[in-house]
Amino acid sequence: MGDEDKIIQREELEPPTGMNHPAFTFEETQEETVMNFKGVVGNEPTQGSNLSNSSEKRLQETPTESNRFQRLRQTFACPPHGSLDRVITNVTIVVLLWAVVWSITDSECLPGGNLFGIIILFYCAIIGGKLLGLIKLPSLPPLPPLLGMLLAGFLIRNIPVISDNVQIKHKWSSSLRSIALSIILVRAGLGLDSKALKKLKGVCVRLSMGPCLVEACTAALLAHFLMGLPWLWAFMLGFVLGAVSPAVVVPSMLLLQGGGYGVEKGVPTLLMAAGSFDDILAITGFNTCLGMAFSTGSTVFNVLKGFLEVIIGVAAGSLLGFFIQYFPSSDQDKLVWKRAFLVLGLSVLAVFSSMYFGFPGSGGLCTLVMAFLAGLGWSSEKAKVAKIISVAWDIFQPLLFGLIGAEVSVASLRPETVGLSVATLAIAVLIRVLTTFLMVCFAGFNLKERIFISFAWLPKATVQAAIGSVALDTARSHGEKQLEEYGMDVLTVAFLAILITAPIGSLLIGLLGPRLLQKAEPQNIDEEAQGETSVRL
Repeated sequence: MGDEDKIIQREELEPPTGMNHPAFTFEETQEETVMNFKGVVGNEPTQGSNLSNSSEKRLQETPTESNRFQRLRQTFACPPHGSLDRVITNVTIVVLLWAVVWSITDSECLPGGNLFGIIILFYCAIIGGKLLGLIKLPSLPPLPPLLGMLLAGFLIRNIPVISDNVQIKHKWSSSLRSIALSIILVRAGLGLDSKALKKLKGVCVRLSMGPCLVEACTAALLAHFLMGLPWLWAFMLGFVLGAVSPAVVVPSMLLLQGGGYGVEKGVPTLLMAAGSFDDILAITGFNTCLGMAFSTGSTVFNVLKGFLEVIIGVAAGSLLGFFIQYFPSSDQDKLVWKRAFLVLGLSVLAVFSSMYFGFPGSGGLCTLVMAFLAGLGWSSEKAKVAKIISVAWDIFQPLLFGLIGAEVSVASLRPETVGLSVATLAIAVLIRVLTTFLMVCFAGFNLKERIFISFAWLPKATVQAAIGSVALDTARSHGEKQLEEYGMDVLTVAFLAILITAPIGSLLIGLLGPRLLQKAEPQNIDEEAQGETSVRL
C-alpha cells in the first residue's frame, strides 16, 4: 500500500502531456522574468534586458526634453517671464533713474559729470563684487566681495578712455567716504557687547590691544625711517594698518562656527568680539594723531589738543548717547526707524562738524561712544536698529571701496614708494602675527589653536578703506602739496594692505580652520550658536 500511494502522488505532481498546466506556466514565466532581471543586472545581452533598457531611455529622455522646451517657452514668452523679465525690469529702472536725475541736473548726469561718475562707479563696484563672488574654491570660504569693488574702482581710474568720462570731484568723493565712515563707526559701536567682554575677560583685552598697538608702532618706525614720513604721519599710517577687518573675519568665523570648529573653546566668538575693540582702538589712535598733525603750534600744544579732542569726543558722544536712549520714547510708532535715523544722522553730523570746527579727531570717537551707549539703552531693540544700519552699509560699501580704488593712479605711483610700502606692510604684519601668538599663549589654547588665531588676525579691509583716505582729504583741504604727498603715501599703503591681506587672510582662515581647530559635537554647536549670537557684527 505504501508503494502504491507513492506512485499515485508522483503521478499527481507530474504535469499531463499535451496541455498547459497553470502552475507550470507560472513557473516558466517567473524563470523568464528572473533571467531578464539577471540580464539587466549582470549586463548579459539578453533580448528582454535590451527592450527594457530602450524603453527606460525613452522615458528618461522625453521628460528632460519637454522640460527644456518648457523653459525656453517661458523664457522667450510674450510677455516675458522669469529671468528675462527681471533683467528688462532692472535695466528699465536704472535707465529711468538716470533719466530722471538728468532731467533735473542736466550736465551732471552726462559723461564727465559727478553724478554720472558716481552712478557708473557704484554699479561697476557692485558687478565687480558679484563677479568675484562667483569664484568658489572647494572647502574654502568665498573671497570677500569688497576686493572686487576695490579692483573695479582701480580699473575705472586707470583705463584711459573710461577715466576720461568717469570723473568725480574730490569734494564729492571725500563726502561720500566720510558718510561711509560714519556708518562703519555706528556699526562698530552697536556691535560692542559688554557681556562678551566680561565673559572673555583678559584674553579679549590682550588680543584687541596688544597686536594693534605693536603693529602700529612697528609700522610707524618703518614708515619714518624707510618712507621718510614725519612721526605723526608715520603713526597715522601705523594705526591705519593696525586694525583687523570685520568684513573678512566675521563671515569666515561664522562658517567655522556653523561647522563646529573651535566652538568648545570659543575661538570664533573670541575673534568676533575682539575685532570690534581692535577697530575702535585703531580709529581712536588715528583720529588723535590726525588732530595733532594738522594743529599749528608747539609740540606741547599739539599733544594737549589731541587729549582735548578725546575729551570732547567722549563728552559729546555720552550726551548724544543718553539723549537718543530716551528720545524717541518706547511708546511711539515706527520706533526702530526713528532710532536708526537719529543715530545715523547724528553720526554724520558729528564727523562733518568736527572737521568744520577744527577737531577732526573728535567726530569718530563721538560716534563710537554715542552708538555704544544708545545700544546699551535699547537692549533687545538694538538688533533691529543694527539691521537697518546694515542696509545703509550695503549701499555705501560699493561706493567706499570703489572710491578708494579710484584714488590710486598707476601714473602717479613711484616704484620705490610701492616697494617700500610692501616692505613696511610685510614686516608689520609679520610682527603682528608673532605678537598675536604671544598674547594667546596663556589663555588655555593649544599650539594649533594659537597658530590659527595668529593667522586669522591678519586680514585688513574695512577700516583701511574708511580712514586710509581721511588724511589725504584733510591735506587737500589745507592746500599743501607736501602734506598731500604724505596723505597719498598713507592711502597707497592702505590700498596695498586691502589688496594683499584680504584674500590671503580669507584663504588662510578657510584652509587652517578645519585642520587646526577641534570639531565639536552637534549639541555643543547649537549651544554655542545660541549663546553667542549677540557678538556677531
